[in-house]
Amino acid sequence: MYKINSECIKCGACASTCPVNAISEGDTQYNIDENCIDCGSCASVCPVGAISPGE
Repeated sequence: MYKINSECIKCGACASTCPVNAISEGDTQYNIDENCIDCGSCASVCPVGAISPGE
């Protein structure tokens, strides 16, 4: 599952790209939930590189 780190600038690009709506806005950054299908579309649109594959 992909993870969003603290470099997130809350631009929302990732949330609008997610095909399964697994990304939601949190207090300080966006978060990816357990519905993530590991497609990577969010990481490819993040302007600051704050999204990476998790372990």
